Amino acid sequence: MVRSQPYLQHTPDPYAGGMGRWWGFVPYVVVGVIHVGSLAAGVSAVSGPTKVALMPTLALALFVSLRRPPGAVGLWGGIALLFAWGGDILLSAPGGVGFIIGLGLFMLAHAAYLVLFLRPLRDRGIPRLALAYVPWWAALLVLLAPHLGVLLLPVAVYGLVLGASSAAALASTRIVAVGALLFLLSDTLLAFKLFYPGFHLWQQDAIIMVGYIAGQGLIIAGAVLHSRQVISGAAGTLSPVVATPGS
Repeated sequence: MVRSQPYLQHTPDPYAGGMGRWWGFVPYVVVGVIHVGSLAAGVSAVSGPTKVALMPTLALALFVSLRRPPGAVGLWGGIALLFAWGGDILLSAPGGVGFIIGLGLFMLAHAAYLVLFLRPLRDRGIPRLALAYVPWWAALLVLLAPHLGVLLLPVAVYGLVLGASSAAALASTRIVAVGALLFLLSDTLLAFKLFYPGFHLWQQDAIIMVGYIAGQGLIIAGAVLHSRQVISGAAGTLSPVVATPGS
C-alpha cells in the first residue's frame, strides 16, 4: 500500500560553500593589477590594452558568477559594463569628440547602475546619508565651472547622474555602496586632473584607476552576492514529496 504523506525538503544549493563560481573574477583582478602596475611604471604599451580589457573581463566575472538565468541583475549590470567599456575606449583627451561621446557613455553606465541599485539590488529605502552627495555635486561644479567652458553642462549633468547613482547604491548592500563611492571618488579625481589647473597627485593615474577598478569590481561582486542570497533565500526551496511507501 502507498499512502500520501506530503512533506517538505530543501533543494540543494549548488553555490553553497566553497568558491562557487567566484573564480570568474580572477581574470579581472589579474588584468587590473597588471594595468595599475603598468601605469605606475609608465609602460603605455601595456596600460592601453589592459584598460580596454577591464570591462570585458568584469562582464565575464558577472555572467560566470551569476546563476542561470542571470535575470535583471545580469541585464542591467551587463548594460552598465558595456557602456563603461565604450567610455574606457573613447574617454581619452578633454575637449575632443571622443571625450564627449565617452562622457555620454559613462553617464549611460551610471544610469544603468541607477536602475540596478533601485530595482533588483534594492534592500531598503534610500537613507538620509545620501544627501551628502548634494554638497559634493555643488562643490564639484563651483570648483570646476571656471575651467570647463562649453563642457560645463555635460559635466554638470554627468555629475548629477553619478551622484544619483552613488546615492541610490546606499539602498543596497554595503559592498555595492562602497563600490559606488569608490567609482565616484575615482571620477572626481579624474575631473580635477583633466580640468583643474595645477592639480597633480603622485601616481595620480594609478590612483584613479585603483578607485575605478575596485569600485566597478565591488559593485559587480556585491550584485552577484545579493543575487545569490536572494535566490538562496527563496530556494532553500521547499519541494513537496507526495508519496511514500507504507503499509
